Amino acid sequence: MKVGILGSRGIPNHYGGFEQFAQFLALGLVKRGVEVWVYNSHTHPYREKEWKGVNLIHCYDPEDRIGTPGQFIYDLNCINNSRQRGFDILLQLGYTSSSVWHMRLPRKTRIITNMDGLEWKRRKYSAPVRKFLKYAEKLAVKSSHALVADSEAIRDYLFDTYRVYSTYIPYGAEIYHPGKSDRLTEFNLNPKEYFLAIARFQPDNHIEEIIKGVLGSGTKIPLLVIGSTQNKFGKYLVRKYASDQIRFPGGIFDPELLNQLRFNSKIYFHGHSAGGTNPSLLEAMAASALICAHNNPFNRSVLGSDAFYFLTHSDISNQIHKQAVDAVIQDQMISNNLQKIRSKYNWDKVVTAYYELFEQILKAKS
Repeated sequence: MKVGILGSRGIPNHYGGFEQFAQFLALGLVKRGVEVWVYNSHTHPYREKEWKGVNLIHCYDPEDRIGTPGQFIYDLNCINNSRQRGFDILLQLGYTSSSVWHMRLPRKTRIITNMDGLEWKRRKYSAPVRKFLKYAEKLAVKSSHALVADSEAIRDYLFDTYRVYSTYIPYGAEIYHPGKSDRLTEFNLNPKEYFLAIARFQPDNHIEEIIKGVLGSGTKIPLLVIGSTQNKFGKYLVRKYASDQIRFPGGIFDPELLNQLRFNSKIYFHGHSAGGTNPSLLEAMAASALICAHNNPFNRSVLGSDAFYFLTHSDISNQIHKQAVDAVIQDQMISNNLQKIRSKYNWDKVVTAYYELFEQILKAKS
């Protein structure tokens, strides 16, 4: 079986999101005897043609020079390249900048698309862009031989909207087994004496509501907000809120440091609202964080009753006041979320589900 994976910046993971997913999936498939090829941006810091048994294809990606239009060019370059590779399966991670090129997809290859979240719902986009993203979603549905939904809410949406069946396969995470907490000193923090949020700086991740909620609670406990602040929204938040209490250390990509911060946080705030099963949420669960999440179907389908929830900054202030409730209840929430990672959101099960889907699709083809 020869499988191509496109739609990420490439592996090894230096970014997060689809890149992390592509890395774990590719390595897992290689262990099962699959010939795997992953498309990498030519700007990726890893320049070799192979990594741990995974073949890498470097394609020209001008996003760093021209912005968002560069994503469309990069995806087109990857798709054009795939026409000469003889893949049995081509897995597309997302569709926002690739489905418009569906007519260029290789004819003899089975196309499987991971539909990710409902991109057209994101508040950061203008009305015309949202309209285009809805159109791109429709193209992806029509041009794929099979669809993957990473959350049950997305699976239900696809059926209700397009009357198509999709295969539910979530993301995975690895249980964090804490050792030292020595990295906290880099931020002048003590265990359980700070709040934490990790997200891209965009409005639909509700970072400003989290900040307002912490400030409005009257607490003196600092909030660490991790993520690159170099976009317009990030610069606005730093300009308006940066202080000893609201801290913006920028992007952090060291897994051990991130896990120490998650594990030792007093509350981990998860404001994502427009995606499916969010990898950063699973990582917080796997690191035994006590979670307060934005109240939406995607987060609730993962966390159930094992989290606190918010919609407004006032909700966050109230949750901070209520957080002193029975420690036994909090410990049970954390324990239940760890069990979900073990039983449902673990990488071995995720990889197996994709492998079985690929086999099923190829068998149906023959």
